[in-house]
Parts: sequence; structure tokens; C-alpha cells
Amino acid sequence: MSTTEARRTLIEQVWAAAWGQGDVDALDQLLSPDYRRHSAEGDPQDLSAFKTSVLATRSAFPDLVTTIDDIVVDGDRAAIRWHSNGTHENSLLGVPATQRRVEVGGATFARFEGDTVAEEFVTWDPRALLSALGIIRVGQD
Repeated sequence: MSTTEARRTLIEQVWAAAWGQGDVDALDQLLSPDYRRHSAEGDPQDLSAFKTSVLATRSAFPDLVTTIDDIVVDGDRAAIRWHSNGTHENSLLGVPATQRRVEVGGATFARFEGDTVAEEFVTWDPRALLSALGIIRVGQD
């Protein structure tokens, strides 16, 4: 198996375990101990904070399904386009359960160092989630 295929397969397997089943320790196979996750949501997350975030999201959306739509691997870089959907059944970041079904999507850009991802940049629109939950209105009045 080529390095490209091995990286693609690892991403798919680890995302299925972590996002699909809540097995955040599977992330240790993919992410470096020095991992950093960057997003517009604030300061970069380390591996521990990211695991906590995944568990909090899965707790709020117990039926969460995250689907990888595309993966492009080029050398030490990977681009992953994804979408997630689920029902908001428990509190998330202080927002009480709304029982609303939501779908969000985004892209993750990863940089490998050796066999693991050292850094990710994640783009998605948190306003879409807040709008789907009825917290804010997006668009025309």
C-alpha cells in the first residue's frame, strides 16, 4: 500500500472510530502527541482538548453521523471534506437541548510529520449550527 493510500485509510478508520463511535483514543493512531488544531473558534486545541471536544459534541448529539465526502492526500498534506448530522439531545456549550436535527459541513486540512498529523486547520461555519439550533437567525429578515 502506498503512503498516500495508507494515510487515506488511517484517516477514514480513525474518524469512524472517534466521530462515529466516540472512541477518542483512536485519535492517538493518527494525531501526534504535539498535535494542534486551528479553527476560527479560538485558540488552537491540543490533542487532549480535541478529544474532550469530540466527546462533548457526541454527548450533545448522541446520534451524530459524520461522513467523509472527499479525501485528497498529496505528500505530507491531506484535505478532508466532511459533513455531520445529528439531533441536539443534550446541552452543548451551555445551549440547552433543542431536539432539533442539524447538519453542518466543513473541511479539514492536515499536515503530516512522519506517520502522524501534527497540525490541522478546520473550516466550517458555526453560524450554520447556531441557526439550525434556533439560537440565531442567518439571512434576510
